[in-house]
Amino acid sequence: MKPDQIYQALKELAEKLQVTVAEQNLRATGVRARSGLCKIKGKYVFVMDKQKPVSKKIDLLAECLSRMPHEDIYILPAVRERLDLHQKT
Repeated sequence: MKPDQIYQALKELAEKLQVTVAEQNLRATGVRARSGLCKIKGKYVFVMDKQKPVSKKIDLLAECLSRMPHEDIYILPAVRERLDLHQKT
């Protein structure tokens, strides 16, 4: 799979896990901020730095989602492989 397809599949998995992925230009905020998971009004939101390369976005999102219960959801093999890489670290 192409990196863009893997990233899209990870965003779809996040949606199934009730995590909203919001891409923001974090450099424009004027505050030093990093991509990551937060809880806003009881809902999970993964804030992704829009300026990051796709490969880094994949790593960040896969690391986050690998820690969530996803065993009962069908995941494409290439995406599951990414999640498994981060589960072991």
